[in-house]
Amino acid sequence: MHSNDPAGWLVNRRDVLKQGVATVSFAALAAAIPALALPTSAFAQDGQLPLGGQPDKGSTPSIKDFDYQIKYQRAFEAVLWNMPAIAIFSFRRAAFTDLGMKDNDIIAYSAVATPKLEAITANSTTPYISAFTDLQKGPVVLEVPAAGADGSLYGQVVDAWQFTIADVGPAGVDKGQGGKLLFTPPGYTEAVPEGYIQVPSPNYRIAFAFRSVPAAGKTTTDAYAYAKRLRMYYLSEAGNPPAQKFVDPIDQRYPTLPFYDARHFEDMHAIMSVEPVREHDKVMMGMLKSLGIEKGKPFAPDETARRAMQQAAVDVWFYLQDWFDHTPDTMRYWPDRHYVSLLQADDNKTFSFIYDDYIDLIPRAAEYFWCTYMPKVLSDTPATQYMMAMADKDGRLLEAGKLYRLDIPAEMPVKQFWALTVYDRATMSFIYSDLNRTTLSSYDVEKMKKNADGGVSIYVGPKAPDGLEANWIPTSGKRPLPAVRFYGPTDEFNNRSFKLADFELVG
Repeated sequence: MHSNDPAGWLVNRRDVLKQGVATVSFAALAAAIPALALPTSAFAQDGQLPLGGQPDKGSTPSIKDFDYQIKYQRAFEAVLWNMPAIAIFSFRRAAFTDLGMKDNDIIAYSAVATPKLEAITANSTTPYISAFTDLQKGPVVLEVPAAGADGSLYGQVVDAWQFTIADVGPAGVDKGQGGKLLFTPPGYTEAVPEGYIQVPSPNYRIAFAFRSVPAAGKTTTDAYAYAKRLRMYYLSEAGNPPAQKFVDPIDQRYPTLPFYDARHFEDMHAIMSVEPVREHDKVMMGMLKSLGIEKGKPFAPDETARRAMQQAAVDVWFYLQDWFDHTPDTMRYWPDRHYVSLLQADDNKTFSFIYDDYIDLIPRAAEYFWCTYMPKVLSDTPATQYMMAMADKDGRLLEAGKLYRLDIPAEMPVKQFWALTVYDRATMSFIYSDLNRTTLSSYDVEKMKKNADGGVSIYVGPKAPDGLEANWIPTSGKRPLPAVRFYGPTDEFNNRSFKLADFELVG
């Protein structure tokens, strides 16, 4: 047989293979196909191994239960990935189950919120307005009143991932002139009737949260009446809109916080069962199948998945708490102070954290862990700024059971007002107390004891200093997260020539 005779070596190869694959050595095979035989040095010698393909000799697995481990890892990442969606869904769930609402009903607070509004870093200086709807039933109309001498609105409409699809108010799509906003569902192609401002939504379930801002000389009661000018209904009802239902939960508990246990995943399943799957989320959706979360199918985790979900939700909470305890110095608003802006936007000045080639999951999860209803774009001169005190003037983390003082100057760089609100660091929500005081603001200055320069010192802690009860926000044994809000910040604030003093430990 000649070495360049293909037919010849193929016949010999068949003969060799008749011996059975299990008994054929590489040497026998090489002899049978001399025309293609590689140099002997290319084959593994006795006792040698190929490069790669297995761990180093002596390696052992670090775990025994691989089923639990893979489900735990996927559950942990899923909680981080889902943080924006779970936070807004929790508002909807609580409104429907605890307040008895339905789509297109409107929450309108008759007064500023108390700790009974259990929500992430909410404000308690202006009344809230909120509502939910489902575009699976068709386009929805939201009638917004014009801003003027009677009041104005400020806020956002968000999709199911809590990404803002419309800002509302003087800086919003209505430009403060009011009008009829028409929210249309994914894939909507029909003509938009004349007189409507179309806002396409990439998801079916949407929500809004507005603040009713009292006009000059007006009261909270006036702001409540102004809020009740809103109307929300399906476009199919536009010819004869139903009577608008308003819900005032001022004396009701409204528990909107996400669950950090296995229930977190029940809510996750409820979201994924309804909303379109985005291309960049398909890998995660594939991983969720191993947890019993699959679009179009009932929630069906096995016992191992349930254990993994429970622990993963707990661990993500601890992880994000630790993340905020170790924020880098570059996040400080003033390099020599210990404040971090609540609004930590992505590199595109938005809050999606979606880039051309990746999604930045951890900073996105962290932002939605302590904030809801962000603007569509963070401008260089935002309408409101929120400075979160992460430590005292010596860089020590704020602690439960300690008393702190913040000195507020007589002149603050705001066009409207300032407010100090203190949250429970564990939940990012208001702190329950006998006093139920969560905030002191420029509206309260005349009731407080003033300093010689006309400013005020505000105390945050478990007990007020003697004679300074009016200057005190109670913490009831909770670790505080103070937020100083600047409504209508001036150029002095935006260019950072103004610096707010740090909190000081009193005792």
